[in-house]
Amino acid sequence: MGIVTECRWAKLAVLAACAVSLLCADKAFPASTDGYWAFRPAEAPTEPEGLASWSRTTVDAFVWQALEREGLHPAPEARRERLLRRLYLDLTGLPPTPEQVAAFLEDESPHAYGRLVETLLASPHYGERWAQKWLDVVRYADTNGFELDGYREHGWRYRDYVVQSFNGDKPYDVFVREQVAGDELFPGDRQALVATGFHGAGPRHVVGGNQDKEEARQEVLMEMTLGVGQALLGLTVQCARCHDHKFDPISQEDYYRLESFFGATDIKEVPTAGADETSAYEAAIKAFEQLVEPIKEQLEEIEAPYKARVKERKRAALEPRHAAALELVEDLRDEEQKRLAKEAAAQIKPVWYEIVPLMSSEVKARRAKIRQSLHKLELSKPNPPSAAFAAASLDDAPETYILQGGDHRRKGNPVKPGFPTALGKFEVEVPEGQSGRRAVLAEWLTDPSHPLTARVMVNRIWEFRMGRGLMPDPNNFGILGGTPTHPELLDWLAVRFVRDGWSVKAIDRLIVLSSVYRLSSAIDPQLAAADPDNKWYWRAHRRRLSGEVIRDSALAVSGRLNRSLEGKPVRVPIEPEVYDLIFTEAEPDNLWPVTPDKFQHDRRSIYLLNKRTVRLPFLANFDQPDTMTSCSVRQTSTHALQSLSLLNSDFMQDQSRSLANRVLQRCGDANTACQTEQAFLLTLARPPTPDERRLAGDFLESGSESLRDLSLALLNRNEFVYRP
Repeated sequence: MGIVTECRWAKLAVLAACAVSLLCADKAFPASTDGYWAFRPAEAPTEPEGLASWSRTTVDAFVWQALEREGLHPAPEARRERLLRRLYLDLTGLPPTPEQVAAFLEDESPHAYGRLVETLLASPHYGERWAQKWLDVVRYADTNGFELDGYREHGWRYRDYVVQSFNGDKPYDVFVREQVAGDELFPGDRQALVATGFHGAGPRHVVGGNQDKEEARQEVLMEMTLGVGQALLGLTVQCARCHDHKFDPISQEDYYRLESFFGATDIKEVPTAGADETSAYEAAIKAFEQLVEPIKEQLEEIEAPYKARVKERKRAALEPRHAAALELVEDLRDEEQKRLAKEAAAQIKPVWYEIVPLMSSEVKARRAKIRQSLHKLELSKPNPPSAAFAAASLDDAPETYILQGGDHRRKGNPVKPGFPTALGKFEVEVPEGQSGRRAVLAEWLTDPSHPLTARVMVNRIWEFRMGRGLMPDPNNFGILGGTPTHPELLDWLAVRFVRDGWSVKAIDRLIVLSSVYRLSSAIDPQLAAADPDNKWYWRAHRRRLSGEVIRDSALAVSGRLNRSLEGKPVRVPIEPEVYDLIFTEAEPDNLWPVTPDKFQHDRRSIYLLNKRTVRLPFLANFDQPDTMTSCSVRQTSTHALQSLSLLNSDFMQDQSRSLANRVLQRCGDANTACQTEQAFLLTLARPPTPDERRLAGDFLESGSESLRDLSLALLNRNEFVYRP
C-alpha cells in the first residue's frame, strides 16, 4: 500500500539523484556550459508590450508575447466563483465558506478581486500553505528515518519557524541567511537558531553499537551540502561527490569546497530554556517519575524470572571466548576481554519477543493491563525544556579532503571552503578558522548579484501558483534541468524579487492579480492540439489537490477543522489493519500512541506527525513525498486506492457524517431544498445546477441515511479534489 517507506542509505539517495548523469559518465562537459545562462547574473529585460485589453500586469505582457509568437491565444477568464475557490485553495489550502462566496459574488466593485487577494495574503493559513511546499523541498519530517527512525523531540520548531516566516513575509534573503547560518549571523536570537534546523531537516542515519564514525560524519556533511545545493542553488551538486559532474561545470573539487563550509558544523539539540523553565521541568519530571516507578517495578517483577531463563539459555550458547570473558571479574579483564565481555552482554540481553512467549495467558493479560496503565500515564509526561534541533559549531573540525569515488577512506588533496567556480567571482573572504564559515556561505547566497538564488525561488513561486515552473525541474537549473519556457519573464521576476526586498508575497500578488492566472482551465481542442502540455499558458492548469489539501478541505467543509497554529506534532489514529501490517515485529501496544485530545486530531495536515517510515495511508495514497529525497513538484498519480480512500476510509466516512449534521443544523430535517443548496455551497463553493438540484432532491427523499450519502458523494466529486 506504499505505507512503509523503504530505508535507504544516504549514499544510495545521492546515486539515485544522479542516475542520468551516471548513465552518461563517459561524456565530457558540453561546450555550451561556458557562459551558461543560469550562471550569469539576471538582468532585467526590456518589458514587451502586451495586449492592452488583456494584460493586467507585466507578467501578462511576457506571456502574451510568447502566445502570439506560437500562434496561440488565451482562454476566456474563469467564472468568478471558480476564481474564488482557486484563490482560496492556492493561497491558504482551504476552501471558501458559503458566506465568503456570497460576499465576493455580491461585491460588484472592480476592486473586489484585489481586496480578496490582500485578505488571503494576510491570512495565517497562507504561511501554512507555503510551509508545506517548503518542507517538501527540504525533506522535513519529525523523525530521522532509516531503521530506527527515532523521533526528534524539538524538530517541529523548525516547521513552525517556516510557517511564521511566510506569514510575516520575511524577506527571502533573511530567510536564507537564518537557515544557513542563523547561529553565526544572529547570535542570541532563538528563532534564528531554530531556523538552522534546515540543515537537519532531511534524513539522518542514527544507529547504536559499533559504527564507522568517519563514515557517519561524512553522511552528515553530504546531507547538509545536498540541502543547500537543491533547495537554494537549484543544482545537482551531489553528482560531483564521486567524480566531476558529467554535464554541469561543477568539479569534484567544487563539491568538497562547498562541503567544507559545514566542516565545523554539527546538528544536535541546543538548549534554549531559561532557568525557571528548566527548574519547573525538573520538579515536574521528578513527580512524574514517582508515579511511574511503581508501575515499572510491577512489570519488572513479572518479567524477571522469564528474563533470567532467556539470559541463561543464551549464555549457554555463547562462544567459549565470549563466555570466558564474561566469567571474569570486571577489574581483572584486559582490553580484549573487556571487548569480548561487552559483546557477550549484548548477545545475552533478553528482548521482549523472547520473553513474552514463555508466559502463560494469565500472566500475559496481567502484564498487558499494567503496560496499558503505564502508557496512559506516559501520555501526560511533562514536556522537556525548550530546545532547538539546530546547527552547532564544533570546537575542532578535521580538514576537508577530496574523496576519491566519494569514499572517506580514499582521501585526496585537502581543500578549503570555496564557491563553485562556474558561478563567478564574489568579493567574499572565507575565514581561515573554523567559525564563521556558514555565515560567509549565507552572505554569498544572498548577494543580489548571485545568479541562482533569486531565479530558483521565483521559479518555485511561479510553479506553485501556475502549476508548472518556467524551468521544468525547480531543483535543477543545470544542463539536464532543461531550458526555461519564458527566459525573459524568469529574469524579470528574479530582478523584481530582489528589487522589492525579496518579498515572496509581492511576487505572489503579482502572479495572482495577472490575467494569465485568472484563465479558465477549460480545454479548447484546437489550442490543445497545438500545445497539448499547455507549455505557453494559454489556459489554467487544472490539477488534483494534494492529499493534505483534500484532508484539510474535508475537515473545513464538515465544520470540524481545528485552525490552531503551531505546536508539537499530532498522532492521529491509523487503521488497525495498517497498524498490524507495520508493527508485525514489535509489541502490539503503544507503538503509535495516539494524541489523547481528540480535538487535536482535526488539526491541519501540516501538524500531523510526519514519520518517515510510517506514512498515513490517506496522505500516502495521494502522493505525499517520502521525505527521503527533495520533492520540488508533487507527483500526481491516479489509482484505485485513491477512490477507496475517498469513499471507504474511516476519515472520509466520519467527515461525511459531520457534514450531514452541519447541513441539518442549518436546514432542519424536512427542508431538502435547503439541504441540497447548503451541501453544494459547503463542498463546491457554488449552488447546484437545476439538474443537480432535482437529482439530489429525489435522492434525499429516498431514505434516512441519504443526506450522509449525498455528503460523501460530494466529497468524492472530481470538482472537490481538483483545483478549478
